[in-house]
Amino acid sequence: MAVPPRFKLFFTVPPTSLAQCKKAIFSAGAGRYPGVGGYTECCFTTPGIGQFRPGQSANPNVGKVGELEEVDEVKVETLCVGEDVVKRAVAALKE
Repeated sequence: MAVPPRFKLFFTVPPTSLAQCKKAIFSAGAGRYPGVGGYTECCFTTPGIGQFRPGQSANPNVGKVGELEEVDEVKVETLCVGEDVVKRAVAALKE
């Protein structure tokens, strides 16, 4: 029996959207540990500060064109077992 490939999904999100994003990826099947115990909704989160400078053609949601911006973010790392799971998790994040 072939073992499905494992993928590690990383993304950053504003703290205010963390719960909603985790719910979306877990509903898509991410965060399920394939070993003994039936663990689900597994992830690791790390708070941090993201930075970016919107370019001249940008239409930023946060910050201003040409100005360096720093924002609070949370990095989320989780396991996806199977290519179909990682594709569904990414699609859920895009919604």
